Amino acid sequence: MYNRAAKPRPEVAQSAPDPLERGQFDDGQRCFIVCASSAEAPDSFQVYAKGNRADVILIVSGLNTGQEHATWNEEWRSSRPEWREWAWNSAFRVFHNPNARKATTPHSSEIRFCRG
Repeated sequence: MYNRAAKPRPEVAQSAPDPLERGQFDDGQRCFIVCASSAEAPDSFQVYAKGNRADVILIVSGLNTGQEHATWNEEWRSSRPEWREWAWNSAFRVFHNPNARKATTPHSSEIRFCRG
C-alpha cells in the first residue's frame, strides 16, 4: 500500500522477544524484568524496571564461579533489607526457571529467612 506521499509504507513488523529475557516478577506495585548477560553460559544477569531498560536496579555477577555478588543501583540500595533479599531471591528464581515467568511478593508475615 501507498501513503499520501506515494511512498511505500514501512512493513509493520512484530518485534521478536528478547532472547536474553528470562522472565519477570513484581512486588505488587512495580514489575521487574530479568535478563541474562548472554544467551549461552551467562555469568551475570540484570534486573530492570519494566518499561525502562535503562533503570537497572540490580546486577548479579559471578554465576559461573559460584561467588555471586549483587550490585544495587544507588536508588534501590536504600530499600529495606527484607525487600532487597526478596527481590534477589525472586530474580534468581526467575533466572533459573524461565517457565515460572511471574513471581509476586509475599505478605510481610510470610517472609522467612534462613541464615545457615
